[in-house]
Amino acid sequence: MISVNQLVAVSLVYVAFLFAIAFFAERASVRGRSGWLRSPLVYTLSLSIYCTAWTFYGAVGYAARSGMEFVTIYLGPSLVMIGWWWVLRKLVRIGRAQRATSVADLISARYGKSNLLAIVVTLMAVVGVTPYIALQLQSVTLSVSIFSDPVQSDGLSQSTATFWVAFGLAIFTVLFGTRNLNANERHDGVVIAIAVEAVVKLIALLAVGIFVVWGIAGGIGPMMDRIDSSPIGEWSMDRSRWVALTALSAAAFLALPRMFQVMVVENEDERHLQIASWAFPLYLMLMSLFVVPIAVIGLDILPAGSNPDLFVLTVPLAEGQGGLATLSFLGGFSSATSMVIVATLALSTMVSNHIVMPIWLSAQAEGAQVSGDVRNVVILARRASILMIIFFGYLYYRLSGGGAALAAIGLISFVGVAQFLPAMLGGIFWRGATRWGALAGLVVGFVVWVFCSLLPSFGPDAVLSATVFDNGIAGMGWLRPQALFGVEGIDPTVHAIVWSLTLNMVAFVCVSLVTFPQPLERLQGAQFVNVFDHSTQARGWDAAPATSEDLMVMAQRILGPTDALSLFRAEAQRQGLSGHLPEPTQGFLQTLERELAGSVGSATAHAMISQLVGGASVSVEDLMAVADESAQILEYSNRLEAKSAELSRTARQLREANEKLTALSVQKDAFLGQISHELRTPMTSIRSFSEILRDTDELEQAEKTKYASIIHGETIRLTRLLDDLLDLSVLENGQVSLNLDTGNLNDVIGQAVLSAGGDRSTRLTVRHEQAQIDRPLTTDLDRLRQVFINLITNAQKYCDAPRPELRIDVVDHGDGLHVVFHDNGTPIPSESRTLIFEKFSRINDKDGSGAGLGLAICREIMARLGGDITHEPRADGNAFIVHLPAQAALAAQ
Repeated sequence: MISVNQLVAVSLVYVAFLFAIAFFAERASVRGRSGWLRSPLVYTLSLSIYCTAWTFYGAVGYAARSGMEFVTIYLGPSLVMIGWWWVLRKLVRIGRAQRATSVADLISARYGKSNLLAIVVTLMAVVGVTPYIALQLQSVTLSVSIFSDPVQSDGLSQSTATFWVAFGLAIFTVLFGTRNLNANERHDGVVIAIAVEAVVKLIALLAVGIFVVWGIAGGIGPMMDRIDSSPIGEWSMDRSRWVALTALSAAAFLALPRMFQVMVVENEDERHLQIASWAFPLYLMLMSLFVVPIAVIGLDILPAGSNPDLFVLTVPLAEGQGGLATLSFLGGFSSATSMVIVATLALSTMVSNHIVMPIWLSAQAEGAQVSGDVRNVVILARRASILMIIFFGYLYYRLSGGGAALAAIGLISFVGVAQFLPAMLGGIFWRGATRWGALAGLVVGFVVWVFCSLLPSFGPDAVLSATVFDNGIAGMGWLRPQALFGVEGIDPTVHAIVWSLTLNMVAFVCVSLVTFPQPLERLQGAQFVNVFDHSTQARGWDAAPATSEDLMVMAQRILGPTDALSLFRAEAQRQGLSGHLPEPTQGFLQTLERELAGSVGSATAHAMISQLVGGASVSVEDLMAVADESAQILEYSNRLEAKSAELSRTARQLREANEKLTALSVQKDAFLGQISHELRTPMTSIRSFSEILRDTDELEQAEKTKYASIIHGETIRLTRLLDDLLDLSVLENGQVSLNLDTGNLNDVIGQAVLSAGGDRSTRLTVRHEQAQIDRPLTTDLDRLRQVFINLITNAQKYCDAPRPELRIDVVDHGDGLHVVFHDNGTPIPSESRTLIFEKFSRINDKDGSGAGLGLAICREIMARLGGDITHEPRADGNAFIVHLPAQAALAAQ
């Protein structure tokens, strides 16, 4: 059996190998020979950071305890890569456009560079990943203990071993992960080391699986028989738990800080996602291929009570395969170390950028211009953060007792980091999401997770008392950690997932709906949601107060003298300036902020530029965009309402026009018949009586006079009809000549009354007060008189009251005089009011006389005189109102 000292020696050689790989990869990158390092294959293998000691060791233990349920931890990421790769592509594009260095940086940038939000996400990430760090420590400690002497493996020695494992991982990560300051640049050494470790752990797990199937079981057939006869073969699916765990693993795949680091920050080309979308699920399938066979053989050949989480090691050792067991140990060691390196690297970047640097900046009296090396401050902060985070993992391991199954610890961490998902996905797809909504959702979800999942993981009477577990806080049964709001009978993990994410999303949506974002927040929202349309910075800077020297000092302190000088010299050359100091234009300030964001985070970089510049300003175009965006929903709603009203109005007008055209068509037919009648009747009379006068010699003088009078009357009737037609044609064609004259309205009305009743029935009583209508005016008096005659004649014809009466009044208006002809007849029906001023229109023409041209002629005359004529229905009759313009009514005064 391999001793612990030999195992440590093998581990040191392996670590030295990884260091060599990382060193040569970074050298190649510096020399510009990094094409092979940035290939889709390396990118896909780097995503294997998802497969930690949980999946290497814990998946087998998970299968031994819960059957096929372990598949959920592979199924969720596979579904994301296959079905949601377009979401990943959007995240990658946003990360590159915004120079995001972490999940906290991405969420902070989306919600207006809010450092408060970044601090909350950072603290949540540290607390959420702490159980996962503890899981890696536990897995390495347990694997080392397998190779040690069982007699000497007391509790103290295991605790001591865990401490030294934690210390070694911390030193390894400090040296391995903080060699470069710019967290936004690709860590080629880290990535290639992760890719190598991905191959090692895959080969190790496949080797153990092949040995189990063909070396122990005797082939696929016998292996299948063993599976059928094992307790795993009798396993039944809990659908709710399967759905919840699959969704949880998918959410964690997107939200885990280490996954964001390799998937977004370390991405060189977003097209690599297309290959990773099928290659990474294939990798997960290979990792899970022999999980069940190893679990079944372990249950068969190992003593009862053996830890199933270590079957990958104990099965080869039980069969005397020391070399295979060592390879398996290296696979588990790779899974643990790669996770710790990337996770602590991501978390230390978040802590230094969003907690340490803002505190340091606020402590500097002169802000960003103080002499000193910010570079050293940032690196020191990151290294201290790595030590602190790993220490928290070790502390969690000690407090929790280190006895929980690896899968259970992993799920606790998954639920914690999944709280980032609503704010993250909501921010990249919903422009209405606000900073306060994101903050409310994160805080609510985090509190529920801590109460329902994290604290109970320590067990009763450790942090929460057994009384709280049984009776709730202060005896309130609905505040029990594993029966929140009185909901009982649910699996504790599913319970924590459902309540934390549901309340998180409810708080996020509700608070976002009742709060309004700031302008910068709205602009950032537009950049995130529409990242494929524009990927530039969303705000401008007022560069007037800043000097190039100040900016150079700040850049040197963060980027280093060489990089800062290179950046400034390139910008000066682009601007056509000699030397190395460019003009601090808005574009250059945006470029400088993006470069600084790679080292200290976008929120801190924004704050440092603000100290020099005097604050961010929003350009006029940006303000217009904000104004347009804030009014977009209202404007769209108004447009819909206006369009609906317009369509309704158009439909109504079309109906009215159709009805009017139909009525006019009827009137036209009636007019043609009437005109034929009006022309034929007098012509027939004229022809008949003229033939009598011509052919009859014995007529008496009285008869000749009678017949001649009839001919004369019919001639006048025919002439009047022809005059009306000619009059209307002249008026419509605008060929009429007005004869302006000065007169008195009283005289015009009096003459019209006399003319209308001269040879007609006098049954209509016309009333008018001469004093009231005694008004001088200048207009075409003859044409105006013609209008009045037509109105009086119509009243004589159509007024059907027992005692017909017409009253003529004059009313002063601001726009002139209104002459009102009000009769006491039956009001004109509403369906006929739109036709009365049309040609050939005759309403209730009882005697069939007239061609229906009178009111049409009146309308045309008044239009030429600058006035108008309208009809107003009244309860006791009809009123025709002649509008005389002010200039015509007052010209003679």
